[in-house]
Amino acid sequence: MDITALKSFNFVVATSLHFRPKFSFFRPFTLLPFKPKPFPSLSSPRLYSFNAASSSGISKEGTLPPGAGEGLNESSSSRVLQVVLVSPQIPGNTGCIARTCAASAVGLHLVGPLGFKVDDTKLKRAGLDYWPFVVVKIHDCWADFQDYFRQQEGEKRLLAFTKRGTEIHSDFSYRKGDYLLFGSETSGLPPEALLDCKTEPFGGGTIRIPMVETYVRCLNQSVSVGIALYEASRQLNYHQLQIPSESCIDTDESIITEDIFA
Repeated sequence: MDITALKSFNFVVATSLHFRPKFSFFRPFTLLPFKPKPFPSLSSPRLYSFNAASSSGISKEGTLPPGAGEGLNESSSSRVLQVVLVSPQIPGNTGCIARTCAASAVGLHLVGPLGFKVDDTKLKRAGLDYWPFVVVKIHDCWADFQDYFRQQEGEKRLLAFTKRGTEIHSDFSYRKGDYLLFGSETSGLPPEALLDCKTEPFGGGTIRIPMVETYVRCLNQSVSVGIALYEASRQLNYHQLQIPSESCIDTDESIITEDIFA
């Protein structure tokens, strides 16, 4: 090997050693197993209310916002109509719906699995300080809600609100004891819930709210509940709003002092 070639060879070797990468992108590595934390188990059904003895405002069971249901006795007026949310995913929507239920004096049912924890901050804030005036029951799953529903006395029906409903909401005839069902924001009502709404003895049918579907996939869940609930209330002459004064309980509980959405 001549001198020129030797110098060139030494330069290449030195350069390769100097710029040798310290890391290898192909070095094998081990993935640690991912273990998601499950939501706390909820017994079915459970009426949630504020535990005054808890300094944090949340009892060991994991409650809804402070004072939920404490401002009302669960009288027959709250059973004229009821709203059922099956697997709701957005806490802000559920909070707004709770506020609507408080304003219209109807009960609210949340059927799991829920997409949020029941003490979520967004859930509290959306309901403002109206939580004491809505009765909320939580059911672990659809089967648990079925058991609860069958045990209720009097006339009752399950009405499914879906974009594929067969009747328009304003043409449908509502009755006392109707349960208005609304599905998840992402996937709608599950098949088992739709089947129960379509079949005897408790199924009342499927209902839709008309809309332009060219560029809007669906209405907001809380908007849909408001439209349906107040049409049903109108047909029933707002019977559930005629609440005797003794059915209300004075409460000083408040989450937000100013109604920022008014």
